[in-house]
Amino acid sequence: MRFALISDIHSNLPALEAVLEEIGREKVDDILCMGDVVGYCADPGACIDLVREYCSVTVMGNHDLAVCRGTGLSHLPSDGQIAAEHNAEMISEEQRVWLDGLPFVQVHDSVTCVHASPQAPERWMRIESFFLAQEQFRHFDTDVCFVGHTHLSGVMSEQIGVLRTRPGHRFIINVGSVGQPRDGDPRACVGFFDTETFDFDLRRIPYNVDRTSQRIREDGLPGSLAKRLEKGH
Repeated sequence: MRFALISDIHSNLPALEAVLEEIGREKVDDILCMGDVVGYCADPGACIDLVREYCSVTVMGNHDLAVCRGTGLSHLPSDGQIAAEHNAEMISEEQRVWLDGLPFVQVHDSVTCVHASPQAPERWMRIESFFLAQEQFRHFDTDVCFVGHTHLSGVMSEQIGVLRTRPGHRFIINVGSVGQPRDGDPRACVGFFDTETFDFDLRRIPYNVDRTSQRIREDGLPGSLAKRLEKGH
């Protein structure tokens, strides 16, 4: 099986459209989404509809939960709280119910999908240390677990010294962010993974950042959200 992998779209419609266009040029069996479809940007409804149409798997992210239930809203940054409240008003009841029904973890054809961490999927932990990363491998049974949440792509192996994905080893792969990258590169992230060869290809896709920034400002969302997109952090 060959999967396309996306995460952290954050209501950024131009970025999602560009990524789906790139995926459309490839031969993939399924598209898997690691959550946070909504939040931060101005087009939650359109992003939900596209994810529902194209993704075989979508798991719950913390911004998804804040938008559909209000849960964890106070834990978001101030501009994120404003965006979550805006997004909650912009989506239909049907879209809210769909968000509310997303699972925190899903195993799909030999891979695990979770937004933040397999150890505590409802606590939104950031896997930011070697020891915390090693602990994660005790909490999923497949050879590969895909995550998002930090908006920073990367590959972590269970075994020290394994620097690239290959069969016979276990990995946690952060697929980065479609809608709000934070590594200094404003281009959207999309990953491709082959379950037989273990080949993992992370691509950066340019999109119309100005269009997203304009939509943020048109809807009265904080200007900091637009500036962040433009700088990629």
